[in-house]
Amino acid sequence: MLGENTVNPEGEFKISFGYECNAHNGCSCMVSSGFESLPGKIPKNSSFSRLSGAALSANATLANTNICNGVIGAEILPTWDSPNSFRRIPSSPTLSRLDVLSSSLQSTMSNLSCSPPTPSPPEYDSCSFRSMSAPSRNEGFLNAMEVQVAGGAAGEDRVQAVCSEENGWLFCAIYDGFNGRDAADFLAGTLYENIIHQTRLLDCDLKQDVTGASNVFYPHGPFQHAFKGANNSHVEKPPTGTFDKNNSSIKKSINNALVHDSSDSFRQGMLDSLQRALSQAENDFLYMVEQEMEDRPDLVSVGSCVLVGLLHGMDLYTLNLGDSRAVLATYDEGSNMKGFGRIKPIQLTDSHTVDNELERSRVLSDHPDDPAVIAGGKVKGKLKVTRALGVGYLKKKNLNDALMGILRVRNLISPPYISTEPSLNVHRISKSDHFVIVGSDGLFDFFTNDEAVKLVHSYIMSNPNGDPAKFLLEQLVGRAADCAGFSMEELMNIPAGRRRKYHDDVTVIVIILGINQRTSKASTWAGPKVQD
Repeated sequence: MLGENTVNPEGEFKISFGYECNAHNGCSCMVSSGFESLPGKIPKNSSFSRLSGAALSANATLANTNICNGVIGAEILPTWDSPNSFRRIPSSPTLSRLDVLSSSLQSTMSNLSCSPPTPSPPEYDSCSFRSMSAPSRNEGFLNAMEVQVAGGAAGEDRVQAVCSEENGWLFCAIYDGFNGRDAADFLAGTLYENIIHQTRLLDCDLKQDVTGASNVFYPHGPFQHAFKGANNSHVEKPPTGTFDKNNSSIKKSINNALVHDSSDSFRQGMLDSLQRALSQAENDFLYMVEQEMEDRPDLVSVGSCVLVGLLHGMDLYTLNLGDSRAVLATYDEGSNMKGFGRIKPIQLTDSHTVDNELERSRVLSDHPDDPAVIAGGKVKGKLKVTRALGVGYLKKKNLNDALMGILRVRNLISPPYISTEPSLNVHRISKSDHFVIVGSDGLFDFFTNDEAVKLVHSYIMSNPNGDPAKFLLEQLVGRAADCAGFSMEELMNIPAGRRRKYHDDVTVIVIILGINQRTSKASTWAGPKVQD
């Protein structure tokens, strides 16, 4: 029966956190046991009302905190990790985490041997390249005095959630590591800051474009207008004849055209920024691997899938490498929005595995001279995923040569075999959209998109203040136990490592969408005690 478990597996949950910023009929948030009330107003342009995250480990993986001279594990990740609840941190630390990381490697990470250095703009450029860091508190469209953060590690998975109460945006990411957790740890310590840096540059670029195109003053910057113009299907043409920039009708026409252009430019610029941030993380990680592989040759085989979601205004941006998924639950047109209509899943991300015929064809086409590019249902007989960060031994010959014996890939004819070209998407949130499930592939080993959406939908309808992410993992444990012929208690008593035979590390975030019910307070709830 749905929701009826013989044992509560929460003692094995490595991560369980939640955040709520909505209430019914405009009342204050209902703060139940385990919730912590947080002051602060939630802006009306925020398009999510609630989220929860949970993770269950199956791999007995110990993180090697010595990567990057120990800075990642000892100094950067502790500032981000909060497995049981959201907590506040300043958005602009005095010393950037990536500045610390760069110093530890005795090199500027933005100028790596893996890629050509980026030329610096002239000194007088107001948007000059600085070290990769979070913007100052007055820069960038993701600017905030402070942010709420939650997340942590479960086996080889890592999860992050970052929310700005004051500006109404949400960043979430799942890094599904394999052959170790080093790549997932590296991403957790660097990718968010890379994205912040790239969006600051985007902010500068678009402000300059708007100023140069029209000489029209925008007191709040182009991003305040980008979302207002999203539904403009008609753009007025400026009247012909003598041009007078002080003419009110011409001003209106110019502004309407710029609103339309800025919304399109912003979205494309945002997708480009996400891709550049990921590319920087890939270059930085492979650079680190080359520096440390003499002492740790295993690093050349370590990699991670990447799934990022950024909800800004009414737009949900997604970036993915690998087989994690973001699945939108939306009502059919004309359905009863109170929940009695049919709800359906829409997968927002692509699956980058050899089981995907399009991906399989792409890999074969990219390596026409290699007859063994796919062997045993895996790329070069090693990986089912076709796109991932890291796994340098399948990308560079010198990294493959660092491996010994049977671990080394024979006949590495035409590397790279694993792509770091992400799938990118932007979805405009509508009134029909109900929630988004963001999950690592371990979730979808047991549930189809439709099953996962129906489980969460049913739970939300009967438990509006409950924890859908944790509930979904409980259902997964029950199904995994049934498949293995165990009771849930017997399955959960199997130590991590041995339990990997029955299920993978699983990480889930459920984001409940909604813009009609706002409140003036936010709240977070705490999960179970984290296991050492």
